[in-house]
Amino acid sequence: MFENRAPHMVENDYTPLSALDIFVKDLGIVSRECSSRRVPLHVSNAAHQLFLSGSASGWGRIDDSAVVKVYETLTGVKVEGKRPALSKESVLSSLPSDWPIDPIQDIIKLTQKNSKTLVVLDDDPTGTQTVHDIDVLTEWSIESLVEQFSKKPKCFFILTNSRSVSSDKATALVTEICSNLSAAAKTVDNAEYTVVLRGDSTLRGHFPEEPDAAVSVTGEVDAWIICPFFLQGGRYTIGDVHYVADSDRLIPAGETEFAKDASFGYKSSNLREWVEEKTGGRIPASSVASISIQLLRKGGPEAVCERLCSLKKGSTCIVNAASDRDMAVFAAGMIQAEMKGKSFLCRTAASFVSARIGIIPKAPLLPSDLGISSYKTGGLIVVGSYVPKTTKQVDELLLQRGHALKRIEVSVDKIAMKSIEEREEEIAQTAQTTDVYLRSGRDTLVMTSRLLVVGKNASQSLEINGKVSSALVEIVRRITTKPRYILAKGGITSSDLATKALEAKRAKIVGQALAGVPLWQLGPESRHPGVPYIVFPGNVGDNNAVAEVVKSWAHPGRLSTKELLLNADNGGYAVGAFNVYNLEGIQAVVSAAEELRSPAILQIHPSALKQGGVPLVACCISAAKQATVPITVHFDHGSSKQELIEILELGFDSLMVDGSHLSFKENISYTKYISGLAHSQDLLVEAELGRLSGTEDDLTVQDYEAKLTDINQANEFIDATGIDALAVCIGNVHGKYPESGPNLRLDLLKDLYDLCSKKGVQVVLHGASGLGENIIKECIKLGVRKFNVNTEVRKAYMESLTSIGKDLVHVMESSKEAMKAVVAEKMLLFGSAGKA
Repeated sequence: MFENRAPHMVENDYTPLSALDIFVKDLGIVSRECSSRRVPLHVSNAAHQLFLSGSASGWGRIDDSAVVKVYETLTGVKVEGKRPALSKESVLSSLPSDWPIDPIQDIIKLTQKNSKTLVVLDDDPTGTQTVHDIDVLTEWSIESLVEQFSKKPKCFFILTNSRSVSSDKATALVTEICSNLSAAAKTVDNAEYTVVLRGDSTLRGHFPEEPDAAVSVTGEVDAWIICPFFLQGGRYTIGDVHYVADSDRLIPAGETEFAKDASFGYKSSNLREWVEEKTGGRIPASSVASISIQLLRKGGPEAVCERLCSLKKGSTCIVNAASDRDMAVFAAGMIQAEMKGKSFLCRTAASFVSARIGIIPKAPLLPSDLGISSYKTGGLIVVGSYVPKTTKQVDELLLQRGHALKRIEVSVDKIAMKSIEEREEEIAQTAQTTDVYLRSGRDTLVMTSRLLVVGKNASQSLEINGKVSSALVEIVRRITTKPRYILAKGGITSSDLATKALEAKRAKIVGQALAGVPLWQLGPESRHPGVPYIVFPGNVGDNNAVAEVVKSWAHPGRLSTKELLLNADNGGYAVGAFNVYNLEGIQAVVSAAEELRSPAILQIHPSALKQGGVPLVACCISAAKQATVPITVHFDHGSSKQELIEILELGFDSLMVDGSHLSFKENISYTKYISGLAHSQDLLVEAELGRLSGTEDDLTVQDYEAKLTDINQANEFIDATGIDALAVCIGNVHGKYPESGPNLRLDLLKDLYDLCSKKGVQVVLHGASGLGENIIKECIKLGVRKFNVNTEVRKAYMESLTSIGKDLVHVMESSKEAMKAVVAEKMLLFGSAGKA
């Protein structure tokens, strides 16, 4: 019986199927019979008393489920059923078509005529999720506000972070800001402005305390506007009911996890009833006006304006919306009403702001858009949000990117519940470890333990949240390495990190990293000027969202040698390939490259490999990975098939197939074979056609054996072998040039470059040591994109040994600096300095 009647109770359905009076009679019989037999029936007797009370109250002839009214009368608690989840597709398709005219251009024109600045008081940083090229202030001194008003902006944000403080503090905060706004506006030619209280799209926050505080300063307005629609987050208001999209369903907001928030929980999904609930009955649901979707889509901006102008002064009006077009139509109508003298105080989600100022959306931004692709430090991801969506997103992040992330979990128990000493130890250890990981180029996830710790009441829960947030602030404050980017997950977390840990007083909202995920660039006064700051709301995106952003912002990895040379070709410069033999040589090249912001190639000759072996290769690869500029590792003059097959397994980025000692046909066969193997591993292949005279690493080619590159053979050779770079012989030599100086065939170089450029092959010149500045520049002009440098660097090393210091470390330092000077000089000469 209970299973059958309970649904009627919660749905207030009292259609008479079985009258309440029947149960008075039937339960009366049961009670009397069991009493006479001394069988205790406690539940049945209690139910009988309820039915008697219901009948006495005049409900005897309606359905027996109406007995619930007795409970409601006795307790004052109304039993309500859950609003059903709806099919998103069915609901949206049942609505009238959008208003046919996009009003954005009209809004832009109206905004220009209406000189009011939109001032958005954002209760956490995530409200910037739909705008771009707008300033956000994190402090609100009158001086700062005067400066901002003087710019005559159409909009700016003030980050209040009031959602993280108590109701009393939020009231004081909004009162102070509104007072400062008023004082600043009077200073700047009585600048006009409209205040928007940007709040959570899932209805959490200090309402009505914040609007009350604002009105206490600005004076009574014609209407409060309540508009929590936010398309990117899947928040819709339809028929005055606010919904949260979950996959293909629309869940009434009051039935979601957000409504159970420890500090800002609520029950009502109907926004009229929500206003009554949050105001404690001060604003009855019956008095709340609304703008319907039908009015927006049938009447357009003029109908909105007419509706707003008809409202009684001091009204509260909710806005229904299910598309960005709805939001734009309302914004256009509201601006028209303002131009007729009406004033409004808006409590809205993020979508209203972008519509109100006519923001035209742009695609999510990537690191390359901000010019940070080549930065080698790791990205910092900080997670403090506890909403279940965040936990699911973090789980998915670890599943998809765990192999590429360093993860540090901060114990909430230690930082919020234990002694000061334990808290300090946890903070210090986390900061130190994170610093090491970031410096080594690893993206690092710092996350609070996922077990939610709550207090006995809302006040205690806020206090615990405050301790957790302050610990994350202290951790980030102690990190000295400048991250490539920072991603903060959760509103309170992102606000506290920006203002307290990073000491940002202002930032530029440059766009979004993902739909609904704001991307800032920190101001010059912050601890990390210009660093991209991704403000990731706790309640936005599907389970893949965080993983998607972290993946797109991950370091793209080292450039390939092919990319290095292609960039050089596009930029009209050359890259130096420096032969290295030991750690000092490697450090000399990397250090010079980093100081001059130049790409470079670490090059290993067979004789160097014979002495240094795999450890030398490993040192080069490690140095290239750790470098903050693009550096690749190249194997030079591979003249043995067996040797080159082994080289393919050592991790080189590119190699040179040297078949110059073979006949032309044998050279083609040899080079083609190795080229096929190397290309299967995405390695660039360089080959030599012709033969250089001179000595390199005790390998000597006599003058009579040397020969220049033949242009016709080059054409056939490139087509047959599929190489990526051609080392040309135009009179250049290995080692020292004769006393008469180099005699290069620049006319031949021009012809070879013309041929190679048509086939997408880069030109390489060996024997750059000893070539003068003018010749080098002419060669670059004629298309050389890679110069091999060996002799001069070796000479600098050997000469440094004559001034031996007191200890081996002095010898190492002296030789490194000597080689570094030569390398730096070549980078400047090649034009690669500043190109990284």
